[in-house]
Amino acid sequence: MEMRKAYAEVMSELMTKDSHVVILDADLAKASGTRNLYESFPNQMFDCGVAEQNMASIAAGLASYGFKPYIESFTPFATRRICDQVAISITYAKNNVKIVGTDPGISAELNGATHMSMEDIGVMRSIPGMVIFEPVDEVQLRAALPVINDYNGVVYIRLFRKERPQVFEDGYKFDLFKADLLKEGKDLSIFVSGLQTAEVLEAAKNELLAEGIDAEVINIHTIKPIDRETVTASARKTGAVLTVENHNVIGGLHSAVLEALEAEKIPALAVGIQDRFGEVGKLPYLTKALGLTKENVIETAKKAVSLK
Repeated sequence: MEMRKAYAEVMSELMTKDSHVVILDADLAKASGTRNLYESFPNQMFDCGVAEQNMASIAAGLASYGFKPYIESFTPFATRRICDQVAISITYAKNNVKIVGTDPGISAELNGATHMSMEDIGVMRSIPGMVIFEPVDEVQLRAALPVINDYNGVVYIRLFRKERPQVFEDGYKFDLFKADLLKEGKDLSIFVSGLQTAEVLEAAKNELLAEGIDAEVINIHTIKPIDRETVTASARKTGAVLTVENHNVIGGLHSAVLEALEAEKIPALAVGIQDRFGEVGKLPYLTKALGLTKENVIETAKKAVSLK
């Protein structure tokens, strides 16, 4: 199932249980997967038009009256465009708003660089009190949304819209503030978020192991606040670190991991967007053009181990 369909199904369940849960969209309900919810929940769905800053302000007002608003749009419009409203009207004012940004990084594909937010985590991570979550697959998303809904605070959900390979088994228990160990290892710690998690896990179990590298793979689903305890313990055990993310290497997962390891003398390399804008293209092309391939992960992992 597409991630956005799973998101819509869980939101339907949450809205049925609690009439205070509402969704605001900026004329993108179809893209976000929530258009059909307008029929079932006419009093809990609001189309704010292409006016994202106003949408954020309305959400802040609703939250101040006890509602639980979710605002949704493409990632650049749910972060860069509404940064001031998120910082002041939502986070500073301690309003309980959830922000859903869809099509993160290169997954914007043919919409090109204007819709391809490589810095959205960096933008949101710099705002005090913000929690940032990026799901790996449908199983994790379904487990996470009720937990996030119960959390009283601002959460940015970085949502890939289409289908993803399943990484987690049914019955998976989600902890918003605890990273998930996907594979134990002793030679290298790979911290990965979002889009590339399944491929990184596959590389660790196959190609890297064949190269004699026993890599530990940890999914950092919550990038802020990062699970410092897990990151530090793994890095100390293996002595080398690789981060993999569909985001600029400045300000995102790599920066968060380095901050967690600031007192450690451990080599840490990154596979991610190298401080550039995106371009128009399909996912396979963009993966190669922006250096996010499995081959690059393998080569960078080998280099990280060689630096020990």
